[in-house]
Amino acid sequence: MKTFQEKLEKYAALAVEIGANVQKGQILFISASIESYEFVKLLTKRAYEIGASEVIYEWNDDALTRMKYELAADEVFKDFPTYRVMQREELAEKNAAFILIDSRNPDLLNGIDSERISNFNKASGTALTKFRTYMLSDKIAWTIVAYPNQAWADKVFPNIDKTERINALWDAIFSATRIDHEDTIGAWKEHIAVLDSKANYLNGRKYKSLHYRAPGTDLTVELPEKHKWVSAGNHNEKGTLFIANMPTEEVFTSPNKYGVNGIVTSTKPLSYAGKLIENFTLTFKEGKIVDFTCENGYDTLKQLIETDNGSRYLGEIALVPHQSPISNSNTIFYNTLFDENASNHLAIGEGFPFCLEEGKTMSKEELAKIGLNESMTHVDFMIGSHEMDIDGVLPDGSIEPVFRNGNWAF
Repeated sequence: MKTFQEKLEKYAALAVEIGANVQKGQILFISASIESYEFVKLLTKRAYEIGASEVIYEWNDDALTRMKYELAADEVFKDFPTYRVMQREELAEKNAAFILIDSRNPDLLNGIDSERISNFNKASGTALTKFRTYMLSDKIAWTIVAYPNQAWADKVFPNIDKTERINALWDAIFSATRIDHEDTIGAWKEHIAVLDSKANYLNGRKYKSLHYRAPGTDLTVELPEKHKWVSAGNHNEKGTLFIANMPTEEVFTSPNKYGVNGIVTSTKPLSYAGKLIENFTLTFKEGKIVDFTCENGYDTLKQLIETDNGSRYLGEIALVPHQSPISNSNTIFYNTLFDENASNHLAIGEGFPFCLEEGKTMSKEELAKIGLNESMTHVDFMIGSHEMDIDGVLPDGSIEPVFRNGNWAF
């Protein structure tokens, strides 16, 4: 049995070599919490061992972030530093790879004025528009991986001894990312092949729309004529394969933003901007969210929907079988990186150009004409369960099953 340190080293190697797929002579940028310092050292070591030219860091800390939201002047949250924008854009233009370490407390900003949070999200979203375009058009290679903290572990595992919660969360992360397999790299290659096969089948069918049905959900989503289903891996501008989310269990595409109609109900909590949004419904008409309800986090959801014009429309639909490793763990992570990979999900906001044939080379005007949504935000929320059925509608109007009882029907 491997020790924790051996597993952590495998996890670091996975993030560097498969996730961001750092190449010889390439710069690596790491954004991380100070709690993940020892893990960042392992990432750095592995990156230099395989030939990275330089590793650059950006650090954050939950306690200091909370302090800023409590004490800083209101004006601070309406601005995003130019130097941080320039750094990301310059590194992207130099073909740097990016590893983003997610180590957030899901309840970090409970009690904080929602307007402050909204102002910062709008300011950062506007300032990072160009960099976000680099990410969503696959100009750069990047990946998101997780690192536990005590507050997050307390939220996920409140019913076990406090001293064991971090270890339990680590075990869950290692399981979800296949670190507990003897041949982790081989297990990932096999997993990617399975997801690719599902995407290839869907691309061969060229559905005109999907119809979702479940308790509280009756939603029709039209697909652009030139849509593409994508699975785990993307290729950046240099042709390098990278895995943006680790873990990943999804096959996804972008809808026609104007072709969403009906009602959809969430099935898992959404952790957004340091707050939880729970038990909500969205009603769509001609693509636009025209009504919503919410049991917990109403103001936060309202401000998300009102971020900009595009945040009232969908940018992504993703298919994840109920019988999948994260779902089968029966664990709610209160973290979208994991929870979205346990459930069919949708995303409010920005659509993906790479989910359209030749989309990476299209102008914004061309993408908009096809029906791809544009927004400064992109937020996934979970809608799947063992009770969900999805039908695919073919161009000739015939209907065939895509999901039955929460799982693939083919």
